[in-house]
Amino acid sequence: MNLSTVYMSMKLRNPIIVGSCGLTGTPDKVKACADAGAGAVVLKSIFEEQIESDLGNMTDEGAWYPEAVDYISNYGMQNAVSSYLELLEKSRSLVDIPIIPSIHCFGKGNWTDFAKQLENAGASAIELNTFILPSDPRRTGRENENTILDIVSDIKSQISIPVAVKIGSHFSSISAFASELDGCGVDSIVLFNRFLRIDFNIEKLNVINGSLFSTPDETEQVLRWVSLISPVTSCDIAATTGIHDGEAVVKQLLAGANAVQICSTLYKNGLGVIADMHGFVADWMHRHNYNNIEDFRERLSQRNSGNPAEFERVQFMKTSVKA
Repeated sequence: MNLSTVYMSMKLRNPIIVGSCGLTGTPDKVKACADAGAGAVVLKSIFEEQIESDLGNMTDEGAWYPEAVDYISNYGMQNAVSSYLELLEKSRSLVDIPIIPSIHCFGKGNWTDFAKQLENAGASAIELNTFILPSDPRRTGRENENTILDIVSDIKSQISIPVAVKIGSHFSSISAFASELDGCGVDSIVLFNRFLRIDFNIEKLNVINGSLFSTPDETEQVLRWVSLISPVTSCDIAATTGIHDGEAVVKQLLAGANAVQICSTLYKNGLGVIADMHGFVADWMHRHNYNNIEDFRERLSQRNSGNPAEFERVQFMKTSVKA
């Protein structure tokens, strides 16, 4: 079976991408992912604050995004830009699959010039990991969305390589915002970002980290929105969160995804799960008489469904579960 696919105009040998995580944080780890059969790799994210600090532009520590504080205190700010460029260049020399740097960003600033440096260093594309927690009552959802759109427009004006935007699900109208991103010229939308969760220790009465890894059932929300968004945008779609096995890969492709990103399953099951996914997808294609992914991709999106209303039903009308 031919598992190759095209994602952001890049031909991948298969649709399985290792998402941004600790497993893509060194050249040797990137090579291990490629050797295990990944179609592409997204490098571990560099934070906007790191770039600004290294460029001498971050002077107000109070402006730092809270999610970055832990990372920065652990890994430091010195030479962040040069170290990240070195990671890209060395990884690029070791593998022959697309390498996609990731920038964790939440505002428009001088850090956007860094995108051009990544392009010059050999990046195949750039993924913008964007999110503004909608927790400030003084800031409207429209303001948050405009900030992301401004970032995208700025980056797109500076580089010629493809740009993907990874978003969360906290929008009043995900489909409308996806259409706006599409209108800005993004090459892919990645659905969805899985954010750090919190929990409470009820004995020590303090806040602790919640579940670190995704679970397979989390892919269901992604499945719905890939099915809904793929028909209304011209850009590519990458599905992520909760994709732990080959069956989940097939489902996301049927929904309309061009590729999937995996992370948690690699920590839980090892890099060998990539080959397992390949085998499942190939066997499924053989059983259903498909020779290429494009023969079935988007087969079950809302556009091609015999009952489009199924994708928009949000209340239980009938269930087999007995009360």
